Amino acid sequence: MVTMRDVAQRAGVSIATVSFLLNDTKPVTAATRARIEQAMLELGYRRNMVARALASRRTHIIAMAYPALEHRFSMSTSEFFTSAAEAARKEDYHLVLWPVGNDGVELQELLGQGLVDGVVLMEVQLDDRRVDVLRGSGTPFALIGRTTELDGLSHVDIDFDTTVEEAVRYLYDYGHRQLALISGDLDDPRFHAYGPWVRVEEAYRRVAASYGLPIVVLPCSDTTAAGKVATEQLLKQSPETTAVLVLNEYAALGVVSGLKRAGYDVPGDMSVFSLLTVPETAAMTDPELTMMRTPGRELGALGTVSLIRELEGDDPLPPQLVAAELSPGATVAAPRAPQPKAGAGRRGARKARS
Repeated sequence: MVTMRDVAQRAGVSIATVSFLLNDTKPVTAATRARIEQAMLELGYRRNMVARALASRRTHIIAMAYPALEHRFSMSTSEFFTSAAEAARKEDYHLVLWPVGNDGVELQELLGQGLVDGVVLMEVQLDDRRVDVLRGSGTPFALIGRTTELDGLSHVDIDFDTTVEEAVRYLYDYGHRQLALISGDLDDPRFHAYGPWVRVEEAYRRVAASYGLPIVVLPCSDTTAAGKVATEQLLKQSPETTAVLVLNEYAALGVVSGLKRAGYDVPGDMSVFSLLTVPETAAMTDPELTMMRTPGRELGALGTVSLIRELEGDDPLPPQLVAAELSPGATVAAPRAPQPKAGAGRRGARKARS
């Protein structure tokens, strides 16, 4: 078994210097660090994380708290996780996923065990009980999302205002004047204060009004089946709609399917725009969804780096909002011209359909 003594001898340093590096108790020069790490690599030395934690009183483990009982895992979600894990690894931290609920009870129990140095909080509510639990425990944390009151909170989030503005403008420039939003279901008690759903709907109502557009909003939960049901409701309530924006990526799949089942051509009869998704999900529909690409890779890394800077005593990152990026697919086109009135003649009908 390779020991610290073996590493010290190979690197030409003292055992204490190796211990300083491994336990992060005293700084070592970059050149010395490089020699020690090279010796560890050559000898196949593996760090004892338990011993390191005991020596430094830190585990170098951070948790990403994700309320999996309330929120489904999706391809968009996985980008937050993977980018956060990569950012942690670069800073010599390990990231674990804690699928704890929104009520904060399980989170409080886990924090009491001293398993992690800090927490990255996801799927944030406007008034989030988990924030109170973390503050009360004294555990460092950062938010990917925003509560209503942000004083003293390190946070990053999607710029929902800019994201919605760009999506509406894109459809407006295509000539659409009859839009609808299939939003989240804020009547569901689990989500009535869920930040992204609240902020997207507020932004849409504001932006649509600024363009002088009629405001049509339908609630929808985060499933494909719910997207199909919402589509049926939309076609009954607002048959004049020419383009629909869909908040949830699973619901967007259901909307395309529901329109096709109702005999609508996408995008010929109805354009579909997915507000927050990733290319892998967009490619599941035929034709491929036009979307605003969720900035999960950026936010996962930013939230993690923000927490680690606090743990290391560095200057905090300023709060950051990152807009989703427009990614044209094949589900948006110009609306068809109005059909001619009865008696307009075959020539007029052909012209209207062209």
